Amino acid sequence: MRKEFLTQWRIVTGDKWLLSCLTWIPIFLAVGIWLIFSQGIARDLPIAVIDLEHSQLSQQLTQRFDASPTLEVTQEYADISAAKKAMIQQDIYGYIVIPKHFDRDVFQNLNPQVSVFYNSQFILVGKLLNSAILQVQGTLNAEIEVMKGLSHGDVDTQTALGQAVTVQTQITPLFNKNTSYAQFLISAVVPALWQITIVVGTILILAANIRERGLKEWLSSAPLTALGKTLLPYLGLFLILGTAFICWFYSILQWPFNGNLLVLALAQLLTAAACMIVGCTFFFLTLDPARAMSFAGAFTAPSFAFMGITFPVSEMNTMAQTWRSLLPISHYIEIQTAQSSYGVTNWQSIVEMLPYVGYAFPAVITVVLIKKHLSIVLPLTGKS
Repeated sequence: MRKEFLTQWRIVTGDKWLLSCLTWIPIFLAVGIWLIFSQGIARDLPIAVIDLEHSQLSQQLTQRFDASPTLEVTQEYADISAAKKAMIQQDIYGYIVIPKHFDRDVFQNLNPQVSVFYNSQFILVGKLLNSAILQVQGTLNAEIEVMKGLSHGDVDTQTALGQAVTVQTQITPLFNKNTSYAQFLISAVVPALWQITIVVGTILILAANIRERGLKEWLSSAPLTALGKTLLPYLGLFLILGTAFICWFYSILQWPFNGNLLVLALAQLLTAAACMIVGCTFFFLTLDPARAMSFAGAFTAPSFAFMGITFPVSEMNTMAQTWRSLLPISHYIEIQTAQSSYGVTNWQSIVEMLPYVGYAFPAVITVVLIKKHLSIVLPLTGKS
């Protein structure tokens, strides 16, 4: 085993691209993703206001929009065409039109219509704008109704508030309580990158070994044992990368974790092994690294989309759900979410690991493919 470790060390250090793919590149990508979403919460989204009333009340409404932590009134236009042009040019994400006779309609209970237009092409931004604007308008409506009630002089503030807002709601988030997009996205994107690193890294490792040692010399004697000895050190490396991002999430960034780290470590072990099996299968299908990388790219590219983090699994079609079930990281992310957020029992998470048994099938296919390639190489040339 020590001899094999030294051989792999020589191969990796002699291949700068392989060394980079196994070390600093995945770390660089993970840190880059974190830097993009590190703010966590979207704030001060630029919007514009078209105030056709120019009254004290309309200015108060504009100030309320600007005071919202989600919104920032960066422009005030005189007509709709200018605001629409600015939104198309992505200078703003939306604009609000305060109509003429706004004050008169408010005080005469004519329900003036404040129109809001936003770019729904950006789904997340549109959702944030819609929520923030409704909150501002709801608060202002309540204040106006309270003032109207108090103006009659026969009610106190509490009664007027009760008449203005008949039913009050209390919305309490149970997980990710501060609605941080960093916690929401990075905890899924980084494992997806980890899966790609393992599958692609395995293909590069196999290609480097065949290039340096030859298929016959490397695998002709006890191919399964030889392959296992070759990949075992790299399994440890991939687990180090997995442990690193877990420590980063829950120790350095101090995101909530309510489960058992040992269960999560076991899930990582099974995920890494499954990803390496997939990489081996792709490579030994053709013994062509370029084609194997194409297979790996097509297979792992939808990992984040199919995880069920940003889009519910129940709404995916049969094809998407089938593809999702083939991705090792999809099973891992369920365990990670259940352990970190829900704090489920260890046994529940262990039961969720049963799908990993299915990766024994591509492992068998890999062994068959290796034997097939050896049967062709040995009789014809005696060389790889």
